[in-house]
Parts: sequence; C-alpha cells; structure tokens
Amino acid sequence: MLRLANKLMAPFSTYLEHRYKISLNEFRLLMLIGRHPNSASHELAEMTGVNPMSVSRAVAALQKHGRIAVERDPGNKRRKTLILTDEGQRLYGLMRPQTDKVATYLVSALAGQEVDMLNQYLDTLVDTLEATDDSGNSRFLEFTRPDGDDEPTA
Repeated sequence: MLRLANKLMAPFSTYLEHRYKISLNEFRLLMLIGRHPNSASHELAEMTGVNPMSVSRAVAALQKHGRIAVERDPGNKRRKTLILTDEGQRLYGLMRPQTDKVATYLVSALAGQEVDMLNQYLDTLVDTLEATDDSGNSRFLEFTRPDGDDEPTA
C-alpha cells in the first residue's frame, strides 16, 4: 500500500510541487476544495482521513498564499467554509487534468468490471478502518494498540 501511494505521488513531485510551490497536503486540500466547494475543514479531514491538524496547517498555508478564502456559512454562523480564490481556481484548473491523468493511468490495465471490483474492495477497506465500537472508539486503533498500552494517547 505504501509503495502504491508513493508511486501515485511521483507525478506530483515531478511536475507540480516545485512548479507551483505547493506541498502535498496543500495540493490534496486544494483539489478537494475544487471538487467539494464550500466544505468545512473538519469535513475535508473526514473525507480524506487526514489528521485535522494537517488540514489546519494546509488551510493556513493556502490562505497565506491567496489560494483559498475562509468564509462564514450564512446558514450557520458557527460554520466556516473554504472556497477557492481566483488564484486557487487558476491552480485547480491547471492541476486537475494531471490528477485525472494519474487516475486514468492507474486503472488503464483493468477491465470495467475489475475497476468496479477495485472500488468495492477499497470501500470495504475504508469501512473497516473507519468502524467504531459501541462507545465510538476506532476498532482499528483499538486492534493495533501496542501490547501493554492501556491508555490512549492524545
């Protein structure tokens, strides 16, 4: 899995990272905001499974570089949504075709039903990782807890 993830990021590292001066987490967040406009940070963290602190850092960096804006949700004053600025839209438009090429190439050797099966397997794996017990604790984190470690870390 790690090897697959690293291989998938090669085009980003080779073609996008230095050209657009954007980190991997910023890139991921920018692409996600482009596909899911007006999402809140915590929603994006849930969608990606990325640590909320990493999302927060990426939001701060994207804001600092004028790529996103944070706005209050008119329907819920406590909720802040993330939107692409003109610069963010420009970058999204430039980088989206590259991400689509990566996805297309990844499954290019698979038949249609194999792609469907892959998606089912991936959904099952994600569901397994996101499963919780009756108390709301992550079954995955409980299962992988080191022996003798009775206290969860903060």
